[in-house]
Amino acid sequence: MASKINVAVLMGGRTAEHEVSIKTGNIIVKALDKNKYNVKPVIITKQGKWLLPDGYIKALEKDDKTYDIPDTQASEIAPVNTGMALDKAVDEKVDVVFIAMHGPLGEDGTVQGLLELADIPYTGSGVLASSLAMNKFMSRKMFEYEGLLVPKGAVFNVWQWEKDSNKVISQVENNIGFPCVLKPEELGSSVGISIARDSESFKKDFQKALRYSNEVLIEEFVKGLEVTCAVLGDTGGKEPIPLVPTQIVPVTSDFFDYKAKYTPGATEEITPPIDVDQNMIKRIQETAVKAHKVLGCGGMSRTDMIIRDNKLYVLELNTIPGMTELSLYPQAAKAAGIEFSDLLSRLIEMAVETHKNKKRCVDF
Repeated sequence: MASKINVAVLMGGRTAEHEVSIKTGNIIVKALDKNKYNVKPVIITKQGKWLLPDGYIKALEKDDKTYDIPDTQASEIAPVNTGMALDKAVDEKVDVVFIAMHGPLGEDGTVQGLLELADIPYTGSGVLASSLAMNKFMSRKMFEYEGLLVPKGAVFNVWQWEKDSNKVISQVENNIGFPCVLKPEELGSSVGISIARDSESFKKDFQKALRYSNEVLIEEFVKGLEVTCAVLGDTGGKEPIPLVPTQIVPVTSDFFDYKAKYTPGATEEITPPIDVDQNMIKRIQETAVKAHKVLGCGGMSRTDMIIRDNKLYVLELNTIPGMTELSLYPQAAKAAGIEFSDLLSRLIEMAVETHKNKKRCVDF
């Protein structure tokens, strides 16, 4: 019998998406097949310290699906710094890290780079793809260069705003128009996003976005049908696999904002879409795969899009989609006949395979 794989599930982080990441991580910890994996939940606190419980969660002898997950936020667990955490990962023979982090300092290539240096396999995309996807303006430029349609947009930073906010507003009004969408440059879960209807609301919304980022992406507000499509990566040169698209219908919000994403009943999520014909569904899947490949993603991704006048606009790509009970990626996988625990296993297998096949310079 093959020995079990030691998996550390990394969650939390110094980000506005800390709480969402904790939910994602805990759900992954519970869902991982304990007959295949020894599981260690690891939290990075909002202060950047690591909480590592001793040992792993292992399968119970009896067929019991309820597992006692240690409270990794308990006061008796002493926080350690990053270097000590990596030393402990090596000592405890962590085989692979399942990254369940969202936003800066987790989804943006920083943790990925850290694990590359430590030579530890990890799930999801590599350093470059993670960084590109997190930077909304750079990913837009990549998509546009490769022929994908994106909304009109521009980026302004805090220094431009403080120097001459009226000039910024004038440029937005002339080149993009109202209403427009304001997004912090590097953040997910729709944190800090607003729709400005006029110049007065724009001032307030720009200041709100600056709480999360020094740069703000301004995009035209494309009113249409919101859809998203998950992609499951592959190894060995095989094509990524598009899953079943989902139609998003916010019930309590004007768009798919933080509240709509994480409040039960705030959004209708229809998989597959009912207001989209088969030709458009195929286009959505092809676009999601192309976006995945343009950024060089691995493991998984989910691309958000808007349909207007039979045109398909790409909004953004997520390299670590949420995995809570309300999240879209698990729903899409289930619609494709992939149960959640099997999906997690495939992501871990891809991480191990990718790491094994990675070319490294070893000649000095």
